[in-house]
Amino acid sequence: MNKSKQKILAIIPARGGSKGIPGKNIKIIAGKPLLAWTIETALQSKSIQRVIVSTDNDTIGKIAKEYGAEVPFMRPKKYAQDSTSDMPVYLHTLNWLAENENYIPEIIVWLRPTSPLRTAEDIENAIKIMCNENPDWVRSVCKVEHHPYWMYEIIDNKLKPVTKGINISDYLQRQLLPDVYRLNGAIDIVKATTIISDKLMYSGEMTPYIMPYDRSIDIDTILDFKLAEQLLLKK
Repeated sequence: MNKSKQKILAIIPARGGSKGIPGKNIKIIAGKPLLAWTIETALQSKSIQRVIVSTDNDTIGKIAKEYGAEVPFMRPKKYAQDSTSDMPVYLHTLNWLAENENYIPEIIVWLRPTSPLRTAEDIENAIKIMCNENPDWVRSVCKVEHHPYWMYEIIDNKLKPVTKGINISDYLQRQLLPDVYRLNGAIDIVKATTIISDKLMYSGEMTPYIMPYDRSIDIDTILDFKLAEQLLLKK
């Protein structure tokens, strides 16, 4: 697979607002802005044709360009709120490119800047799954750190299993627990038609791309940030 055979677009969503860690997307981590790690990894992919950062923030846009990404537009503020879901951002990017450049990608690779430990090989492997198996979505996952069979909610000050219909006593040893996976937020891949025509957002037939825990950190808190920085420094 090479860049000439597929219209594969990487979109990196990086809005300016961040409640948990102010300025998170451009905060320096292991010597460079957080956003830069995702841009550089996307540019290393042999399959991706274009790397676009969708942002509402001029500073983020400037830094994105410095590290080699395209910023052909500024995202409207109405698509950059705390409550904004991913679908409007996908559609705004695709509509803008179609209307202004007559560019319509076949495959979209969605790369959140909060997952700086993914590799170009991870991206390539996930793209291969999309091309070979043709699901609606490929979504990156990793094994859970805390198994749901051992989780409880508190009702009337009593512990009640979160999972229903499971006899917890059958799973008192870790090796008896079935493998369970969580979304790690590192890579989402979708066909443009799935977004534009089918209007399927993270639904339909979804195929996993399994990643190890040490490349699955999704930075949401300062603790996540510090752990990711130590792992990046070791790379």
